[in-house]
Amino acid sequence: AAVQNGYDLVVMGDVVREEAERQHLEPSPENIGKIMLELRQKEGKAVVAKRCIPKIAKTERHKVVVDGIRSLSEVEEFKKHFEEFVLLAVHASPETRFRRLYNRQRSDDPKSWEIFHARDVRELGVGLGEAIAMAEYIVVNEERAEIVKRKVRETLGKVEEKWMK
Repeated sequence: AAVQNGYDLVVMGDVVREEAERQHLEPSPENIGKIMLELRQKEGKAVVAKRCIPKIAKTERHKVVVDGIRSLSEVEEFKKHFEEFVLLAVHASPETRFRRLYNRQRSDDPKSWEIFHARDVRELGVGLGEAIAMAEYIVVNEERAEIVKRKVRETLGKVEEKWMK
């Protein structure tokens, strides 16, 4: 929805997948989770956000959606660099997220409920819940894709109106 509305997209998970590639590791759910935790342990809780900042700076448009924020540390890092940063959480129930990830079948998507649950626990452990709680806007993602995309477009419109004032 964001790209169709004139936004560039930066996906934080790409940073972790790039690190897996750099380390010559298969981008399995287990490896991606391990790398995510190792990066944060070695380089700080905001490491993925810090690695995204040059990607954001290189975007062609002045409107960017960052997909995949997992912690308040990342939110704070983005706020330090981008004064107009707004946090929008798009959230779905665990069952819905598992079904969608399972059906997407990307190499790092969970292949079982147990793997999915371990991923959820890991992400909650790095602060995902706190980040969602601090969002200025929340879109519930339980409906068909076109309905959720419409809700996201409407929310982005509200954000733009706020910043145009």
